[in-house]
Amino acid sequence: MIDFKSKDLYNILEVLEQKIETLKSKEILEFKIQNPDYKALVDIAQIYYCKMLNPIIEDEKSIIVRFEKLNNNDTFHKEKDSKEKYGVESTFGAIDKNQQPSFLYYYKQALKNVSVDKRLRVLNLGVNSGDEFEILKKYSKNFSNQELIGIDYCPSAIKKANDKFQDKNITFIEVDINELDRLDLGQFDLIITIGTLQSSNIEFNIFFQDLVQKYLKKDGAMILGFPNCRWVDGEMVYGAKAKNYSFSESSLVFKDVVFCKKYLQQKRFRVTITGKDYIFLTATSIRK
Repeated sequence: MIDFKSKDLYNILEVLEQKIETLKSKEILEFKIQNPDYKALVDIAQIYYCKMLNPIIEDEKSIIVRFEKLNNNDTFHKEKDSKEKYGVESTFGAIDKNQQPSFLYYYKQALKNVSVDKRLRVLNLGVNSGDEFEILKKYSKNFSNQELIGIDYCPSAIKKANDKFQDKNITFIEVDINELDRLDLGQFDLIITIGTLQSSNIEFNIFFQDLVQKYLKKDGAMILGFPNCRWVDGEMVYGAKAKNYSFSESSLVFKDVVFCKKYLQQKRFRVTITGKDYIFLTATSIRK
């Protein structure tokens, strides 16, 4: 067992990087540390694609820290694109974003920023099984008077959403969002889309501009969620997944965020950007 009782953070990271690199998935590395900073330890575990297990108390000042190496192959990011890539039996289907504080806190903040209570028609693109509607239902004081429409192209996710929500004011539609125009949905007071517009089969800039022009009311609002994380072995790990990089790289995420911000500001929307693992862009009209 490694003893870090007299080591500084630089030396600890240097040793851990070497040791963790040799671990196989699900193997556990143990080390002793004094006066633990638990926030720092959780951050270190995530940096090196590990899960921090419950520590063992050694004495009043010392603990034994246990890091379990995550299985880097257990991720939906590596799965081939198909209608069921995000289905209920998929790796993605086992994820519950609403149990992640860094998602839930900032999403609730976004709902507050757009004054969700007064948004009567709400559209969610890439709704999957309805996680965002689940929180909106709990948060909105005007839920029973709101009309919610969720769009997704995954059959099993839409079925799960329909089974989960028995509310008459919620409708789920199975369709590719590239075919949105054929549904004749009209315009909305609020449009929500989390981690969907960056899909490889969507021309981001063109689709986003059309979405604002055709489907968002002039006095409407938007909540856009841009994943700045990846899901590995059931854990949400900070840092965007980028092709051809062995490490997280966020330039594409911020490029899209800046594009949307500038475009919405030109259309006279007030824009705020918050979040960490998911970057939330909220926009509200300032037209009089």
